[in-house]
Amino acid sequence: MAARTRTYAVVGLAFVAAVTAGCSGTGSGSGSGSASPAAPTAGSSSGGGGGNGGQNNAAPTESNPPGDIPDNQAFVAYRPTSGSFTGFTVKVPEGWARTYQGSTTVFTDKLNTVKITAVSAAGTPTTRSVTDTVVPQLRSQVPKFAAPKVSEMTRHSGRVVLLTYQGDSAKDPVTGKVVRDAFERYAFYRAGHEVDVTLSGPVKADNVDPWRIVSDSFAWR
Repeated sequence: MAARTRTYAVVGLAFVAAVTAGCSGTGSGSGSGSASPAAPTAGSSSGGGGGNGGQNNAAPTESNPPGDIPDNQAFVAYRPTSGSFTGFTVKVPEGWARTYQGSTTVFTDKLNTVKITAVSAAGTPTTRSVTDTVVPQLRSQVPKFAAPKVSEMTRHSGRVVLLTYQGDSAKDPVTGKVVRDAFERYAFYRAGHEVDVTLSGPVKADNVDPWRIVSDSFAWR
């Protein structure tokens, strides 16, 4: 009888251990198999470029085409004090280098140029005289001269003849680079005196406003 009681006790203990192990295994499997991975937070770098990855991208740097004159460029009045004729004034960009080529005063900065030439003239320039005389001269002087267009317009000082054209710049002595330039040549005239103001810069530069300031500022004294 005692032996049978011990057998029942062993069997009972084995059954309890099996049940306990089964319950423990079920709980473990349920915890690892049913739990979903934690969703990435807004600050997480998961997702290959999401979150902070996008926020840290620098804004693209703005750049102007070569030859664009800055919007904050200041202008100063130029009044010649020597030469064949000094009776005029015109605004030029402040700080540009000044040189002299005979009767021509030249202001330059990087790829842009303002040329001012004062000469004696027998009569008022016309679209015909510029087409017949000036265009052939420039064709022989300006490398790859092209696209001449002559027209009349009004500036603050009055009626002027405008010649626009294109041509190659001189070769850069350091880099050897040649730039394709656009030109605006304004012919101002009064009482036997002609002043030609030629503005030039790269063809893709947007200098409409600066060139308008210069050409519209011309005044006789």
